[in-house]
Amino acid sequence: MADKRDYYEVLGVSKGAADDEIKKAYRKMAKQYHPDLHPGDKEAEAQFKEVNEAYEILSDPDKRAKYDQYGHAAFDPNSGFAGGGFGGFDDLGDILGSIFGGGFGGFGGFGGFGGGQRQTGPRKGENLRVNLTVDFEEAVFGCKKEIQVNMVEACSDCQGSGCAPGTQPETCSECGGRGSVVTTRRTAMGIMQSTGQCPKCKGRGKIIHTPCPTCKGAGRVRKPKTVSVSIPAGIDNGQTISLRGLGNQGVNGGPAGDLLVTVTVRAHPLFERDGSSILLDLPISYVQAVLGAEITVPTLTGKVKLNIPEGTDTGTVFRLKGKGVPHLNGSGSGDQYITVNIETPKNLSNAQKDALRAYAAAMEEAVPEKKKSGFGKKKK
Repeated sequence: MADKRDYYEVLGVSKGAADDEIKKAYRKMAKQYHPDLHPGDKEAEAQFKEVNEAYEILSDPDKRAKYDQYGHAAFDPNSGFAGGGFGGFDDLGDILGSIFGGGFGGFGGFGGFGGGQRQTGPRKGENLRVNLTVDFEEAVFGCKKEIQVNMVEACSDCQGSGCAPGTQPETCSECGGRGSVVTTRRTAMGIMQSTGQCPKCKGRGKIIHTPCPTCKGAGRVRKPKTVSVSIPAGIDNGQTISLRGLGNQGVNGGPAGDLLVTVTVRAHPLFERDGSSILLDLPISYVQAVLGAEITVPTLTGKVKLNIPEGTDTGTVFRLKGKGVPHLNGSGSGDQYITVNIETPKNLSNAQKDALRAYAAAMEEAVPEKKKSGFGKKKK
């Protein structure tokens, strides 16, 4: 028992939490880690079991009192404190049934709570995830894109039944069409019931003697499909668009999953983005900074005029209001910020250097003397 986590920690509640708070925390976490939402995920399966175990103890006043006094040892048959079994999972089954509407069939074979839900009920289809790369301007102003998705849908030849045309499935005699079977066993902790997948029909509730040749009895096939995606103006790099009902088709009449499109935005050669702001580094000449000038500045919607006042320092930031990124799903746009950097002139002519020396003398600045040429000197 030393490796078990504290039950209050598992549910994320304090030790003095009220019953309603414990139930609310359980509903949230059971939905988060339910195996039907994470098929094949062993970590989610383990967390789901841990959450159920914690709630089974903390939702029962007597068991909670024992746990508060003795900890996990209260239910360890080797500790001397344990007494009674782990019956009474009805509340657990009711809660999960209200969360998932009975369509998540007996918790995927975990722990027989509430007598076992039907595994053959409707289940939501899996979500599909794709990545979509767009240009900088497409993300700013929005666009439409078409993407190819390999989507699971009902087999058109057998209409999703899994049977070859002209044949019918047989109801499983082992589970009576439920897809799950209940096993009862006596343990040191009392009589335990567990619900698991029917071994005969593999949880389907029916036996297909003549499978459909197209889908091999699965009832579903994977097909490529072209989907049109509207990229909203202002979407940023890494954000995800959810297209409801465009994922894989559900099972046994369940709703389809969603298509989740994660957007990657290509870098721009001039602009950078910070939320709804556009950033631009702009070089200006020394003369423009000293004397001031009206210059042309690029924006995402075209070129505009910007007034540089006299005596502008390098690193000065100017703002162009409304020239940024449109607010996602809102009104208005951000601003564009221009940081000016004064360029140091290079490869000046002698006349230009003399002019700068004259300027320095007028400003009473110390300047180096002219470099004398080394040519024409007499050798000693």
